[in-house]
Amino acid sequence: MLLMVVDHVREFVYLHAQVRDPMDLGVTPAGLAWTRIASHLCAPVFILLTGLSASLYGRTHGGRSATAAFLLKRGLLLIVLEVTLVSFAWTASLPPPILYLQVIWAIGIGMIALAGLLWLPPVALLGVALAIMLGHNALDGIAVAPDQAGYALWSILHQRGLIPLPWGAARTSYPVLPWIGVIAAGYALGPWFCGAVPAKDRQRRLVLLGGVALAAFVVLRGLNGYGDPVPWQSRATMVDTVLAFLNLTKYPPSADFLLATLGLGLVLLALFEGLPAAMSGWLQVFGGAPLFFYLLHLLLLRALQTAAAALGLVAPSGRIEVGSPALIWLMAAALSLPLYAACHGMIGLKRRASWPGLRYL
Repeated sequence: MLLMVVDHVREFVYLHAQVRDPMDLGVTPAGLAWTRIASHLCAPVFILLTGLSASLYGRTHGGRSATAAFLLKRGLLLIVLEVTLVSFAWTASLPPPILYLQVIWAIGIGMIALAGLLWLPPVALLGVALAIMLGHNALDGIAVAPDQAGYALWSILHQRGLIPLPWGAARTSYPVLPWIGVIAAGYALGPWFCGAVPAKDRQRRLVLLGGVALAAFVVLRGLNGYGDPVPWQSRATMVDTVLAFLNLTKYPPSADFLLATLGLGLVLLALFEGLPAAMSGWLQVFGGAPLFFYLLHLLLLRALQTAAAALGLVAPSGRIEVGSPALIWLMAAALSLPLYAACHGMIGLKRRASWPGLRYL
């Protein structure tokens, strides 16, 4: 979540040096490239843990029927938030000329899909998840033109595109098919987190699975064939070559991208679980109100941008512009302090208040 703040600060204050996906390393400074790569961990881990959380929810709230109902309601809520409040935070207009369907949209669609997939037998569910995550790049050659039947559906599932709307267009920034595989994989992990599995055993399994995923990524990426639509090339220096190797496609997330990010995410999940509470407790505050955190940090960034414009503190582009990627990290660190206080307060409110809607935050 904190890495996400870094990336979104970059979007607000470093747009004058925007990066494409994958990055054009010929024009993207190394510091900016590493900043972008660090943020790649966010969406895959968010969505994997969403599926894991759904599995844990079912163990204490009435099984698969209750879980499916909750996923449907929350998924629809996230889609509504994406096209309203989240869209306003990004564009400062409602409705915007172009409606960007991004990560909250993808999580919402993934939840709705998981509400159906969770009825599969566990082995079948895991098989579907792996087939989607690792096999969807076989569909890269399928391109549907805007004037062809199925264009809107294929743009939502796998091909980034602009879908015409009565007032403008919707940009499918996050094609959802691979993310459905990720959320299903997270649900399949649920049994590892039940009381029957000791913490040490779970951590060993997570490290082993994460290590296998990372090794598979190195092999697949090294072969430079299937796994990512953009091959890597050796560059003038070792650092630049490593950047090229890690410069993976996120929209939609390639098999290489998912192996690398989820492999690292699983290892980190095991390591963080093993930390003493005194070292990890402050991070848990951010995770105690994740949707609240997401909405608040975007609105806070939008408010800062608006205030800077009113005070004449913006560049000719109309935006705040900082001079180096290091300042992006410093600004994100500064923003984490009020966000921590707000999340701490929201957790307390959720514990005290009886309104059931607060559980969605």
